Amino acid sequence: SAVLFSPFPGTDVGVTGGGANKENAAAVIHATAQPLLLTPESWNLLVTQTPAKEKAKEGETVVLHYHLNSPQHPSLTDLMVKWYKEHEKGRMDLLEKNVTILPNNSRIFVSGDLSQGDVSLIILNVTTSDHGIYFCEVTLPDGKVVTGDGTKLRIRRALGLFGIEESIVTIIGVVAAGIGGIVVLIIVLTPQLRKCVLCMRQESHQ
Repeated sequence: SAVLFSPFPGTDVGVTGGGANKENAAAVIHATAQPLLLTPESWNLLVTQTPAKEKAKEGETVVLHYHLNSPQHPSLTDLMVKWYKEHEKGRMDLLEKNVTILPNNSRIFVSGDLSQGDVSLIILNVTTSDHGIYFCEVTLPDGKVVTGDGTKLRIRRALGLFGIEESIVTIIGVVAAGIGGIVVLIIVLTPQLRKCVLCMRQESHQ
């Protein structure tokens, strides 16, 4: 019998009487074919990142919510989760492969359970350096990357002036408005005061 070389390296397909044995060929092809990767459509991963904007005062705790839902693949523990922040100085990675990567950091970490689709980020004792837009990025086993819409976080300073915590801009605005009001009152009342003084002098002369 003749021997036909298969297009797959290291495998031969036997041929008898000039006709190929289709069953053996099919077996060889099946054995050498690479396993199919899951397509993005097969995962059908739904992501939700909320809120779109968040405000907090210095010292408070902030939770940025990020939820995954994959009805066809309930096990999510094999997914790679990454959180990063974009700000005026560029991009800063906060969490990579489900682990916080900031050095000497104990304030920022994932607060949810990945197996339940919750990879929310918690930030303890926020400071003004936490300003920025936060994104969560999930890598599927097929290599596809899914990113949330982002959360813009703004932090207000806590001055504790007279027991009221407000931003510097707000306090300056209140003070300026107060000074302006006093100046206006002085300008308006000055002519009236002059008239009163003149009246009192005339009455005293009589």
